[in-house]
Amino acid sequence: MGRRCCRRRALVAACLGAALLLLGAAPRALRPAFENRAVGSSWLGGKRRSPLQMLYDLDQGPRSALAEVHRQRRDLLRRACSRHTRRQHLLQPEDLRHVLVDDAHGLLYCYVPKVACTNWKRVLLALSGRGPGDPRAIPAHEAHAPGRLPSLADFSPAEVNRRLRAYLAFLFVREPFERLASAYRNKLQRPWGATFQRRFGTGIVRRLRPRPGPDALVRGHDVRFDEFLAYLLDPRTRRDGPFNEHWERAHALCHPCRLRYDVVGKFETLAEDAAFVLSLVGAPGLRFPEPPSRARAAGRDRAARLFRDISPFYQQRLYGLYRMDFLLFNYSAPSYLRLR
Repeated sequence: MGRRCCRRRALVAACLGAALLLLGAAPRALRPAFENRAVGSSWLGGKRRSPLQMLYDLDQGPRSALAEVHRQRRDLLRRACSRHTRRQHLLQPEDLRHVLVDDAHGLLYCYVPKVACTNWKRVLLALSGRGPGDPRAIPAHEAHAPGRLPSLADFSPAEVNRRLRAYLAFLFVREPFERLASAYRNKLQRPWGATFQRRFGTGIVRRLRPRPGPDALVRGHDVRFDEFLAYLLDPRTRRDGPFNEHWERAHALCHPCRLRYDVVGKFETLAEDAAFVLSLVGAPGLRFPEPPSRARAAGRDRAARLFRDISPFYQQRLYGLYRMDFLLFNYSAPSYLRLR
């Protein structure tokens, strides 16, 4: 076990001088955080255990049911990466843009839009003292304001690798099609999505609608779900550049087969998983802003309604596009799909 861990650590190499970061292909095993001195952390010097040390301690002794769930998720992710990924590209600095850094508590959080990321940003701001102590008092636009939370992409190669070795890294994921349906509703269907409608909706109707009306060409306010899916599947969309983060695949935002994640939280168990992370941080009194109790069921029902009118052919193609998120994060294909 020790040799394997050493070999994994030896794979962690910084070559950002050539604008690239090469990381071990498998997530590293948990180990005592004091083996790697962190930068600027309030827990440095033995004041208190780091979140990674707390998780390591949990992993060594009798585990609670929730700690066992998270150990199993780590193992499933590691096995899925080994089984389903072969050639992997070298990470560039911008690939780390979604990984936010909390030096004071030794945390790395990769945010995935439409998976409670606004509330997680609020929590990180509250933890770091950059906002009110109650995360719910932080407006959404402040949580998303550029520069409020540092990104791992902003650090030098040595600083990046130091944090990757010593900090607790976590992300939250969601059933891929429920997340996709949520992104469509929030950004292209709702009235407050006017900015996205002008930016993306106008191009979608111009490209895919045979006879778009003049109002739709100016506002992009009436994109149908089938048009949105056709836009995602259109090869021209990928040639134009990466997907927008709200419908980009979670694995393409967070690179879970190149970066190790110690906690894989899920939207479906958001309250329990958020409380688990905050307990490792040593902030159990900080309450994670919970969504309405029916949010999960409403999201599932919305996705089922939207996909009901999509042909099996396009359902199959879309499943292929998001297949890695289903496999890596252990989601089954939804029962409402008609996959052949």
